[in-house]
Amino acid sequence: MDEKKVTHQIAVVLHRPKYAGNVGSTARAMKNMGFTHLIVSEGGPFVPEEMYMMATHFAQDIIEQATFANSLKEALSDFQFIVGTTARTGSQRGPTGALRDVARKIVHLAKENKVALLFGAEDRGLTNEDLRLCHEIVTIPTAGEFKSLNLSHAVMIVCYEVFMASCQPTEGFVPKLATSAEIEGMYANLKEVLTEIGFLNPQNPDYFMYHLRRFFSRTGLLARDVKIIRGICRQISWAIKNKRLQSTD
Repeated sequence: MDEKKVTHQIAVVLHRPKYAGNVGSTARAMKNMGFTHLIVSEGGPFVPEEMYMMATHFAQDIIEQATFANSLKEALSDFQFIVGTTARTGSQRGPTGALRDVARKIVHLAKENKVALLFGAEDRGLTNEDLRLCHEIVTIPTAGEFKSLNLSHAVMIVCYEVFMASCQPTEGFVPKLATSAEIEGMYANLKEVLTEIGFLNPQNPDYFMYHLRRFFSRTGLLARDVKIIRGICRQISWAIKNKRLQSTD
């Protein structure tokens, strides 16, 4: 697959951007690197003229074809590999990978999967909850203590690394991964059944679910894997309910 086809499998997702100008500047940065699919999650409403002005005529088509989603889960639902970006790290934000290494993985997986590059708001970035939807998390190295980057600059750097990786040959089997919507449905089933059997603390079930998310993110779940896990959850729930009914007879 050539670099054009690879980049067309990859979308830039802006979550809660604050300024129309930054959306336009992002479109221009994407165009420079051969990316065309822009999604804005929970952003706006923006004045179109402000976006077009910063995008310039060169990238106007990206703004015209951009998708606007009401929630982050909606924006990411069809994607099979999601890479979140953050300047802040910590134990509750998950391990981060080197951007250049992750870029090669993105190009490899984009041969058979839809990939999302996720960026947060200009002032706060992505929350811990946002990052839990991601399969990989990357940071952009900076000099000194000032780590915050302009939104469009961050997009340009990530897209550049992916573009450069796409110019190198990649080999090996590429799995067809489950979509974000399928995986989130699986997590909902797991959370319900694990709470039901007393494995999760009902007062704070998300604590252990975070570690389950990290575990499954490393495995690269296929659609059939998700179906098997959800089937197990349904069977456990059925067995519990059936046992309760028998005990009341």
